[in-house]
Amino acid sequence: MSSTPLASVLFVCVHNAGRSQMAAGFLTHLAGDRIEVRSAGSIPADQVNPAAVEAMKEVGVDISDQQPKVLTTEAVQASDYVITMGCGDACPIFPGKKYLDWALEDPAGKGVESVRPIRDEIKTRIEQLIAEIDAQQEA
Repeated sequence: MSSTPLASVLFVCVHNAGRSQMAAGFLTHLAGDRIEVRSAGSIPADQVNPAAVEAMKEVGVDISDQQPKVLTTEAVQASDYVITMGCGDACPIFPGKKYLDWALEDPAGKGVESVRPIRDEIKTRIEQLIAEIDAQQEA
């Protein structure tokens, strides 16, 4: 089997501290090295949201070593899928990329109890994304 990833996915939200970090964590956890994963924010926070870290830890995914990163044009150009989560017009658009906008509640300032449903919705969407990427490879 080839070691080349099937696809490259970039998750973008404003602060790259909650939603995009959880999405990247799930995709890395569920797809392994089959899919290249990036995440970034238009205005990155100083650290990943502690409630997001805790919520992910509850389901066996450790994102505590992640740091918010700034969104770059290069990251978008290098990705097959660009999944935005409330970053508005800050996301650059390039032809040939598949853009998805996931309307997810922002976990900023919320406790872990409020972050759990957001986490679970992200996991469902990640599972659907992996199925879509796998299906395209078989087509």
